[in-house]
Amino acid sequence: MRNDKLKQLRLEKGLTQSRLAKFLGVSPSAVGMYEQGRREPDGDLLARMASVLGCSTDELLGVEKPRDVGDVIDRFARTLERQPGLMFNGAPMTAADREKLVSAIRIAAAISSGKQ
Repeated sequence: MRNDKLKQLRLEKGLTQSRLAKFLGVSPSAVGMYEQGRREPDGDLLARMASVLGCSTDELLGVEKPRDVGDVIDRFARTLERQPGLMFNGAPMTAADREKLVSAIRIAAAISSGKQ
């Protein structure tokens, strides 16, 4: 498991190690060990982590697969959903703003690739 990815996703969700531990049914020190790479979760726990953090087990494991532009944009959209406190022109971005941003990127990608 990519321990740096676990910590990044936990922080993106605004969770403390204690809060994540409570959701997973493990001790806070276990979460700390997973984040430090001193311990590896079993398959069931890995699946629960992915569910709580809103990602795939592949993402937690650092499995890279060939991606097309659509996959990259989908991943970016999921990252946007998880980011707290995003601002645009000094105002917080609403969910609708985030959707518009992703749509604009999809349109730009389609135009640039000739798939209009």
